Amino acid sequence: MTYLSPWLGSRTAPGRRRTRLSPLLRLLILTQLAFNIGFYAVLPFLAAHLGQTVGMAGWLVGLVLGLRTFSQQGLFVVGGALADRYGIRPVVLAGCALRIAGFVWLGYAGRTWAVIGAVLLIGFAAALFSPAVESEVARQAVVWEEESGQARTRVLALFTVAGQAGAFVGPLLGALLLAVGFRTACLAGAGVFVLVLAGHARLLPQRIPGRTRVPVRGGPWLVLRNRPFLALCCAYGAFLLAYNQMYLALPAEVERVTGSQASPAWLFALSSLLVVTVQLPVTRWAGKRLTMRRSMATGLLLIAAGFAVVAGTAAAARPTGWPALAPAAGFVVLLTFGQMLVAPVVRAWVPDLAEDGRLGLYTGALSSVSGLIVLVGSSATGTLLDAGLPPAIPWLVLALVTAVAVGLLPRRG
Repeated sequence: MTYLSPWLGSRTAPGRRRTRLSPLLRLLILTQLAFNIGFYAVLPFLAAHLGQTVGMAGWLVGLVLGLRTFSQQGLFVVGGALADRYGIRPVVLAGCALRIAGFVWLGYAGRTWAVIGAVLLIGFAAALFSPAVESEVARQAVVWEEESGQARTRVLALFTVAGQAGAFVGPLLGALLLAVGFRTACLAGAGVFVLVLAGHARLLPQRIPGRTRVPVRGGPWLVLRNRPFLALCCAYGAFLLAYNQMYLALPAEVERVTGSQASPAWLFALSSLLVVTVQLPVTRWAGKRLTMRRSMATGLLLIAAGFAVVAGTAAAARPTGWPALAPAAGFVVLLTFGQMLVAPVVRAWVPDLAEDGRLGLYTGALSSVSGLIVLVGSSATGTLLDAGLPPAIPWLVLALVTAVAVGLLPRRG
């Protein structure tokens, strides 16, 4: 975490605006790091486990991955509303406890119904703790912006960096544990969340100054009437569908050209390493030159270009084996740079669209709407991958869907 230390611990000279992050912000940023270490020790290997060990068909694997995303992203609105009503502490602790149970269950699940149940529990756990943490980080980022005079996207970029640092370490840990067995990786992931639960039970404040508690009633109608926010949700859903291909289309492409599932973990690590090392400079550059809308549009077009690279090379004759991984690596790089432009901005945009006291609800609704898009899109992608079509077709369809999403971005805040 030396790379993050200038942000997490820099001191402010007398008479200057405060630039040091508050203890609560530092805790929440490090929370994201720990969450992702535990999560990504398991998730990158789930598709291969379901297809090879459990014996699921391709469409069913896609459906299970989509259900995992929907039970997480799709139910964020529940966790966000509960965080607005009861505060973040009880919601975060409950989510951690459920994630522990879900990982243990998944490690021992051998039948389709058991796998689906465990995956749903894992997703719902994140639907509790993630919107609580993300909404509070966004709210604290606005406070930091007012006190420091610097863009809130910098705090949210740091939050993204911490998450990707965890996503970098998690697959490496999982790859090592997978040599013992998938169950071992699941139990290790559960162990990480045991530590997170114990740490937050001790360190997370009971009450946070400035955070008001509001009733759940009436909140969904506010969201449904907010057209700019719903437009943002649809564009973000297209981004998440594209990002989800790291775990569905990418492993299938790697196996097609190499005959092995050994390399996706290193492609995941490449993506995370890029975010950890380049996210903050990219955010500074975009903050000076691009509006929030243009930043998201540029990111989505980069991702569409990544899909097009694989589609174009899959349609042409090319060598097999490890040299044939170059297009997949190019896709990962373009997807990652697109993510660096999209992820901090979408979180920074939500506070400008949400009513007072409803930031948790809106943060959750952003993921709920996009999660529904991913559920439908992942099932469709799994069907395309399993239909015996030319390998370029699924990637071309995904490129078109991502490019069209640029037109969905709201024109105003």
